[in-house]
Amino acid sequence: MTTPDPFQHNKTPIPILDRTLFDNRFVKFVCRTFFKIVFRLFNWRVAPLVPEGCGVTIAAPHTSNWDIFYALGAALHYDAKIYFSIKEDWCRVPLLGFFIRYMGAIPIDRSSNANGQVDKIKAFVARNKHQRVFFLITPEGTRGKVEKWRSGFYHVAKDCELPIFLAKVDYAKKETGVFHTFHLTDDKAKDIASIQASYTSVCAKYPKNQYPPYSGPLPRLNLLEERIVTALYELKGKATRAEIIARSKIDSLTTEMLEFLVDKGLLETVNKYSSNNEVSSCYQLTLLGNGAFLHLQSS
Repeated sequence: MTTPDPFQHNKTPIPILDRTLFDNRFVKFVCRTFFKIVFRLFNWRVAPLVPEGCGVTIAAPHTSNWDIFYALGAALHYDAKIYFSIKEDWCRVPLLGFFIRYMGAIPIDRSSNANGQVDKIKAFVARNKHQRVFFLITPEGTRGKVEKWRSGFYHVAKDCELPIFLAKVDYAKKETGVFHTFHLTDDKAKDIASIQASYTSVCAKYPKNQYPPYSGPLPRLNLLEERIVTALYELKGKATRAEIIARSKIDSLTTEMLEFLVDKGLLETVNKYSSNNEVSSCYQLTLLGNGAFLHLQSS
């Protein structure tokens, strides 16, 4: 005879609470003041980009319990609400379940795969689309060393038609917060590769455990180099020197400057074939170049 599950008495789906701890003005004031003092004492700063609306928020790299502490400080600074997924059974425990939801938990029925989570987030966004909300997901799924990301964050963002807020906790720069609002394309592999490339320059508390591996800080870019990288990102493919000049709205651009960015690892040279089969020398961003662009908003 099987032992009855004490949580099975009511399987009505549990909705996301519209009002949470982050809506309590007094609690929010106390917490924001606390984090402001702590960040100032330990020389931490919040990335200046302020995301708007609702978004699936990647919190990476994740190697320490301290990550959520700094992420919470950033969210309070942005005046954003944080929601995170938790097994639904925990939310059915009397009193404890309500408290967990009041902290921002999204009750998830694992048996429904991702569908239950998507449905709940869609319904929440429809009711609260003008609020600044972070649906927080750690793509590694654990603080330990991993060899790949879980792609659940991508599918949730795609199915809910939400952007992905790229957030970091960089222990080398002592900076936390969102550095880019990423809008998905129809190329999942390229999207995830570009997002991951932007995290190779973010240093975790324990860099040896982070994925993708830490490769050091991004090379410094001057204003002209930033405009070139931005132009190539917006062109979404191969571009000639003339096309880059037109897109970036600069007077001139030498081949030497482009080759300098190739040497930095941000650009690569490729061939482009015209309709009459003529070959022209073009440039495109490397994965590192894509990652550099994603960081430009918060520089």
